Amino acid sequence: MADLASLVQRLEVAVGRLEVASGSGGNAGGSGGGAVSAYVEAYDEIVNGPVAQYTALSQQIGGDVQKHADMVKQAFSCQRQLLVTASCSQKPSDAVLKSLLQPVAKVIEQVQTFREQGRSSPFFNHLSAVSEGVPALGWVAMAPKPCPYVKDMQDSAMFYTNRVLKEYKEKDKVHVDWVKAYVSIWTELQNYIKQHHTTGLTWSKSGPVASASGSPPSAPAGGCPPPPPPGPPPPSMDISKSSGNGGGDGAGDHSALFASINKGAGITSVLKHVSDDQKTHKNPNLRAQGAAPVRTGPKPFSSSPNPRPAASATPTRTLPPVLELDGKKWKVENQEGVEDLVISDTELKQVVYAFKCNKSRLQVKGKLNSITVDNCKKMGLVFDDVVGIVEVINCRDVKIQVIGKVPTISINKTDGCHVYLSKDSLECVIISAKSSEMNILVPKEDGDYSEIPVPEQFKTVWDGKKLVTTVTEMAG
Repeated sequence: MADLASLVQRLEVAVGRLEVASGSGGNAGGSGGGAVSAYVEAYDEIVNGPVAQYTALSQQIGGDVQKHADMVKQAFSCQRQLLVTASCSQKPSDAVLKSLLQPVAKVIEQVQTFREQGRSSPFFNHLSAVSEGVPALGWVAMAPKPCPYVKDMQDSAMFYTNRVLKEYKEKDKVHVDWVKAYVSIWTELQNYIKQHHTTGLTWSKSGPVASASGSPPSAPAGGCPPPPPPGPPPPSMDISKSSGNGGGDGAGDHSALFASINKGAGITSVLKHVSDDQKTHKNPNLRAQGAAPVRTGPKPFSSSPNPRPAASATPTRTLPPVLELDGKKWKVENQEGVEDLVISDTELKQVVYAFKCNKSRLQVKGKLNSITVDNCKKMGLVFDDVVGIVEVINCRDVKIQVIGKVPTISINKTDGCHVYLSKDSLECVIISAKSSEMNILVPKEDGDYSEIPVPEQFKTVWDGKKLVTTVTEMAG
């Protein structure tokens, strides 16, 4: 099955190359045609290599992973169309370029939406790895440093690919090969960008300016034709002449207007003088009688009892709170200001997943496998024993308290995290990445806690053989 999928992918790439050759007049067209063929064919090697291998392995896994792979394949196809357009067109305006990037952006959004909708999927780590990495296809808009952008997206995906490796390393080699194929896509894309698009997407220096349609222009054998010359300027308007029937009156009006203007200061002689008794601002009686409307300046902003909502404001969709056991996973989602969340009936094989909880407190009793706190704010977590790992991801201002034992606590992409250890969990390993304001509180003999900050600043030097990184001590 995998061989058949790979063969179909290779045939699609071959057909794409024939279309490019026919659209650009083969190898004719000077040096521009050669440059076009070079980087489009190099991109096809990525599609035919790592992308095809990743797609074939995704088909073997099946389910959500296969559906996700089809979306990724479509994203690469859309980007290839953009590269073909750029290879024989000059760079357009920013507005047109934005429209050309829309097909890829829409598919990337579909990939990420599919992941959010599949949180209960058994392959959620697979979906997350793809969702975190696929924005790397936005490198075409990341001048002048597209390659580092792809590297950042690859690093984000590695967090979840490591999870897949940890889960399937001893179970199923297909998933391990899937991770290798997927990661190699972004590695090869970085090499491709370094060679052909070092400072951004390379556009043709000849040919017409790219249009919003996104389709590459068809060119004769001699190359792309030059753009058509601009049309003649519009005829100038002569206001001194009449314009058809009734034009005599218009000419007379213009003449009278210019004659009045030419009077200079004498133009005010026809104005009527207004005496003080006729001025409303000097005569209160006129204002009381309503003889003339009194104009006032603009009113300051005030809070009206029934303010009208802004037309552009979009209503915030509030999802219902969830606290339930789904198979072996306890799902705690969308809790807002709930201080008494308790999970008590636990088993060793169960896991807890807390997602988008705000200003809430969760207590987990008993011994279970793992706990994940994802995208929560001002969240408190108290638990007894965990035999695996406690993970804090994309959170802000959270507090974790261990009552019993836990071997590992992982903190990623989190700003503000306080971890209260127990006497039995002092050997816990704490792993942190891309996080700040982390503090570990260690119990003292008197029952109080000693607060110790986790280092955030490091110094790296080259010792002649390797890089050596040490913690930079903060002054004071």
